[in-house]
Amino acid sequence: MEKENFTTTVTEFVLLGLTQRPELQPFLYVTFFIVYINTWLVNFIIITTVVSDYQLHTSMYILLANLAFLDICDSSVSTPKLLSNLLSQHKTISFNECILQMFFFHFFAGAMGFSLVGMAVDRYVAIYKPLRYLTIMNRGVCVRLVALAWLVGLAHSAVQTGLLLQLPFCGPNILDNFYCDVPQVIKLACTNTHLAEMQMNLNNGLVIIIMFIILLISYTVILIKIRTHVTEGKHKALSTCGTQITVMCFQFIPSIFIYAWPFKQFALHKVFSVIYSVITPMLNPMVYTLRNAEMKKAIKRLLNRMLFSRWERHT
Repeated sequence: MEKENFTTTVTEFVLLGLTQRPELQPFLYVTFFIVYINTWLVNFIIITTVVSDYQLHTSMYILLANLAFLDICDSSVSTPKLLSNLLSQHKTISFNECILQMFFFHFFAGAMGFSLVGMAVDRYVAIYKPLRYLTIMNRGVCVRLVALAWLVGLAHSAVQTGLLLQLPFCGPNILDNFYCDVPQVIKLACTNTHLAEMQMNLNNGLVIIIMFIILLISYTVILIKIRTHVTEGKHKALSTCGTQITVMCFQFIPSIFIYAWPFKQFALHKVFSVIYSVITPMLNPMVYTLRNAEMKKAIKRLLNRMLFSRWERHT
């Protein structure tokens, strides 16, 4: 499909979608629908369990519940549009909806990145200061960490959206993606975007790289502590950290490829977009939360209470 030229202000964008091959679209729809439902279901169970179980009202589980909520929000920004476009021939999105999609996508993604940093700090304190853990990571500190993550995500997204809204869009309106994102949209502005791209690179790429480095350093320090000082459950702890690092790389490395240098299309950009916007929100609860023994016990207690209350109502 060739780009169309307009002399009036752009009011909508055409999304080329994930693939141009119709025979693949039903399979992709079913696959991503299952992923999306699973993301909602697992994360909702985690949030409900933490809220309803008083034993889990500690900093670690509050941070995990916050991550679960962000996973639901993040996946809900782009996945519904991906699913609808796989079934539709009319793949358009209004200009205002496109801007809002980018705003909320980077808002939730930014808050998630800083939440992961907060979780790494929590694990660091738990391993290096176990006797003072409950004093240092009290509920007030945890709430402030969560609030800070959301505020930083909001500021990050607001600055980016503000820069984007200053650009004029009066020409081509075709986006080679399944949702609106900065690298594709900024290229459609009918002006020189070099300075704007550099500003976006700083706001996106630099922040992502800094967070990734902080997380790598944190996990390296934690792994060293586990290897040298922990005796009981060392293998399980190392396995858990290793899995978390793997999922963290799934989230950050594709983002670095897309946002950390001048925006250019490359062969795998849609694959990378799927990984960090659709797949990672499903993997996060499985790695960060469902491997936790106390959380699994709490989920069983919740399910038993639900089944018991339902049985009582029918007797």
